[in-house]
Amino acid sequence: MTGTVAAVDCGTNTTRLLISDGRTDRVRISRITGLGRGLEQRGTLAPEAIGRVEEALGEFRVLITRHGVERVRATATSAARDASNSAEFFDRAEAALGVRPELLSGDAEGCLTFTGATRSLDGADGPFLVLDIGGGSTEFSVGSDSCSGVYSTQMGSVRFTERFLLHDPPHASELSNLLQVLKVHMDEVVAKVPGVREASTMVAVAGTATTIAAVEIGLDPYDPERIEGFVLTREAAEDVFRTLATESLATRLHNPGLEPGRADVIVAGAAILVGVMRFLDFDSCLISEHDILDGMVASLLDPEGVPW
Repeated sequence: MTGTVAAVDCGTNTTRLLISDGRTDRVRISRITGLGRGLEQRGTLAPEAIGRVEEALGEFRVLITRHGVERVRATATSAARDASNSAEFFDRAEAALGVRPELLSGDAEGCLTFTGATRSLDGADGPFLVLDIGGGSTEFSVGSDSCSGVYSTQMGSVRFTERFLLHDPPHASELSNLLQVLKVHMDEVVAKVPGVREASTMVAVAGTATTIAAVEIGLDPYDPERIEGFVLTREAAEDVFRTLATESLATRLHNPGLEPGRADVIVAGAAILVGVMRFLDFDSCLISEHDILDGMVASLLDPEGVPW
C-alpha cells in the first residue's frame, strides 16, 4: 500500500503522533499527558488525565486532516490495559480523534516496537534486543529480521515511581527495593524469552532512553538527529542515574536535556535501564527515536508483512 498514514499511541505518560508515507516523516510529535498518573493507587484513570489526552488527540485530529492522511491507526497500552474505567477513556478518545484506539496486548506492543526500531538500524549486528521502557510497562522483544520473542513486564517509570520512590530525593532504601524487584522481573524475562541473553545489540527506545541520552550529552534544545543511533555506555547511564537519583526534583529540573514533564519519573526509568543493562551484562546500547509508532506505520503500509 502507498499513501500518507498516521499512527497515534496513547501511552501511560505520553500521547504521540506520527504522520508518514513510509519514506518521509511529515509530523512526529509527543505530548506528556500522564494518562496513568495515580493509577497505581486508584486503579482508575483520572478524569483530568483523560482530559489531557483528549486535548492532545484533538490537536492531532487537526494535523491528520491538514496532511490529507488516508488511514489512521490508534492504540492504547499499559494504562488502558490496567484501568477499571478504560471504556470511558476509549469513548472519549474516539470522540476527540475520530478513530477508536485499539487496546494492544503487551506482546503486540513489543513486536510493533521491534519492527519500528529495527527498520531504522544501519550496520548494527543482530540478533537484537529492543527495550521499550514505558510509563506502565517495559517490553523486551528479540529477533534478527523479525520479532521472534517478546515479553511484557509490569515495570514502568510512572508505575515504579508511584510504588517505590516516595521521597524527594528518593531514599537509598527505596532505590534498593526497586532494583531488587527489577531482578525478579528479569528472572521472568530470561525464563520466558531466553533469546535476550543471546542478543548482540541492545536497542533502547522511548522517552526514558532518549532522555537519559539527552542528559548525558547535555542536549538543549532537544535534537532527535543527535539522539538517533547514539551509543549510550553503561558507565554513562550509571552516571546519569546517580546524578538524577541524588538530586531533588527542583534541582533535577535544571539538567540540560531533561524535559520538565519527565523530571519526576525519570529516576525510576533510569533505574530500569541501568538495572537491565547490569542484569544482561550489556556494556552499551543504541538509542533509537524509532519505536512503536514506526511499527504502526509499517503495519498500515504493509499489513501482510507486519501482522500485529
